[in-house]
Amino acid sequence: MILPQLIEQMTNFIFVETKVSHADVILIPGADHRQLMETAALIYKRGLAPFILPSGGFNTRLQTTEWEYLRQIGLAYGVPDARILKEDRATHTLDNARFSYQVLQREQISVKAVLIVCKACHARRALCSYQSVFPAETTFFISPCVDRFGITRDNWFQSAVGIERTMAEVSKIEKYFGLSMDNSR
Repeated sequence: MILPQLIEQMTNFIFVETKVSHADVILIPGADHRQLMETAALIYKRGLAPFILPSGGFNTRLQTTEWEYLRQIGLAYGVPDARILKEDRATHTLDNARFSYQVLQREQISVKAVLIVCKACHARRALCSYQSVFPAETTFFISPCVDRFGITRDNWFQSAVGIERTMAEVSKIEKYFGLSMDNSR
């Protein structure tokens, strides 16, 4: 059994969400969850950003790139192809951030504010990854979506898959950023 205090602390750390406001681009760290582009397309249609940049390389489950998979969903939702930028090499979240920033530089798109659409339990790692690459003065907005597993900040601790996926995020943050409770490193 997980202690209620631990649930609250983990929830507040992992499940980041901010108010959504106007941004220069909507960033999507890729995955094979259609809800990512569905959410991004709805935000785009509200006029909150002029571009969507899905990021993701080849995914064996999809038999295509995560970028192409998400692009097709965006097109089906009425996002113009010219407004969907391309990053199709990334294999993990840090790559999503690095390669997306390179795309924006290459396209000469100045970014002062970005809006990240990600899976709810992926929010902290996504935010940390993009913050580690983008200029320090960049403003980040986070719009998490419920993925196909149905994991939210309110229910993650109620199922084995929710606990497993959320706790995996903690491990990945440590792996990505070298954070450790062991001070001997």
